[in-house]
Amino acid sequence: MAFKSFNSFEGHARVTSMKANKHLLLWSSLGTLAVLLWAAVHENFLRDWRGIQREIRARLPSTQAEAFTIQLRQIVSRQVGATDRCVSCHVGMAPGENGIEGDRLYGRHPDVVHDPTTYGCTVCHSGQGRATDTADAHGGVPHWPEPMVPKEYLYAGCGGCHTHLSIPNIRQLEKGRAHFEQADCLACHKVDGRGGTVRPGGAGGQEGPDLSQTGARGFKANWYEHHLAQKKKATSGPWISAMGELSQPERSAIDEYLRSRVGAPGLLEAKALFHTLGCRGCHKVGGVGGDDGPDLTAVGNKDPGQLSFVNVEGERTLTNWIKHHFRSPATIVHGSTMPELGLTERELDQLTFYVLSLRRRTYPEALWPKDRIRAERFGTREFATDGATLYGTFCAACHGSKGEGMRYPGFAPFPAITNPDFLRLASDEFLREQIKRGRPGRRMPAWAQQEGGLRDEEVAQVVAYIRDVGGVPFEGDPRPRRWVQGDPADGQRSYLKSCAQCHGQKGEGREGPALNNPVLLNLATDTYLFETIKKGRRGTSMEPFGVSSAVRGALPDPEISSIVAFLRTWEGKK
Repeated sequence: MAFKSFNSFEGHARVTSMKANKHLLLWSSLGTLAVLLWAAVHENFLRDWRGIQREIRARLPSTQAEAFTIQLRQIVSRQVGATDRCVSCHVGMAPGENGIEGDRLYGRHPDVVHDPTTYGCTVCHSGQGRATDTADAHGGVPHWPEPMVPKEYLYAGCGGCHTHLSIPNIRQLEKGRAHFEQADCLACHKVDGRGGTVRPGGAGGQEGPDLSQTGARGFKANWYEHHLAQKKKATSGPWISAMGELSQPERSAIDEYLRSRVGAPGLLEAKALFHTLGCRGCHKVGGVGGDDGPDLTAVGNKDPGQLSFVNVEGERTLTNWIKHHFRSPATIVHGSTMPELGLTERELDQLTFYVLSLRRRTYPEALWPKDRIRAERFGTREFATDGATLYGTFCAACHGSKGEGMRYPGFAPFPAITNPDFLRLASDEFLREQIKRGRPGRRMPAWAQQEGGLRDEEVAQVVAYIRDVGGVPFEGDPRPRRWVQGDPADGQRSYLKSCAQCHGQKGEGREGPALNNPVLLNLATDTYLFETIKKGRRGTSMEPFGVSSAVRGALPDPEISSIVAFLRTWEGKK
């Protein structure tokens, strides 16, 4: 009886198990079918690009709508190795498509120097070219290293291939723009979408060519003479009302402005600002600049996923990280020695724009534009080589825009190099050698000796600019370089009493510069040291020790000579 009962239980369990397996098979099959049906519906009806193309077809004229096929579209560029399906949504930008004129999403691509259908989309805009969903294609998804360049910095993509050359500082660029507009050139010409409009009385209206790309295409050197000749022939219209006489400096400033128009609105101004703030004093770009900070040549290629956003407010994007870093470097990058530059919001925006454009792409050299070839193969400078631009590019961050010196919280002060008391004692040779040899152990690099430094003719331009801004000539020195006679032991006592508080007990520098420096001591004459101690530096904490004050008496000349003699012991000489 027990055996029969056990067999009955076993049979019941077997039946139950078979039913469970059937249910499992049934529901898993139904689930799989539902997933496949959903995938088919999503792929064939709900994909972003399909909805966009249906909308485009609905807006096209009937004859064009009939010929319009809803399908994946793509640009394949074997030259740059890109396959971009961006034109599945931006259909008007695909080869052979009409699109909808004037529509930002569906219209044709704006005119640029090269044909976008040849190079595709991601070469300029970045993003994920093979994706067909909006978020994926724009690269705004986790772990994609090349998100699309933000719309407001659209032309930053030009930096992937181009290296714009001979850009002046921002003041010179704005000066050229001002002369261009004051001369009423916009009456006949367009530049970056402005100008060429009809004025009251019929003046203007795009009689002249669009100058937005004249820096890339070139222009006639005798344009002014040609314009004057045309004015003499005219009897009315803009040749009479808008064309006036220009001085040679005004024409030169306009020439410089025109050379900066390469069809990338705002980008050259952003680069000019970079050339004004002294950023290359610490950073290399394209192999040229200092090495105190990281190389920025391809910083625009940074992967946002590799950055720390701990102290960054807002979006976790490279753009937002760069802007916050410029605002407060040490807050964003722990241990950063970059000072806070006190930039305005517009300057922060422009620098972010330029840094995003530093995105060198490794395409075959046969595809490089001429500007990049000239920079990387022939050493043509990206910055103008006049004294003002060179000084701004390499020196202004430390020494101030006018050589007035700089003081940043937490940093030793940087000296004022246009101080009249300094310039009257410093010969041009002193300035040239100081720039070339730097200050070992300090943040002042040896600009003529390091890779990516300044050329001799550029150093001469910087020296001339410093002398011009300071407005004080070298007063000359009839005495030999070494003439001081004094007791170094007495000088050491006087130094510790009067000088060590600012310059350090061993001359290492504190509030004042480091005096125990081999380059300084080698270049400085005894007159330079003696007169600086005796007469001081106006506008600085360096008092004239040859004159008594409320808290100390004046140092007599023999005591000053003893201090100079003591300083010379740091050279290893008597």
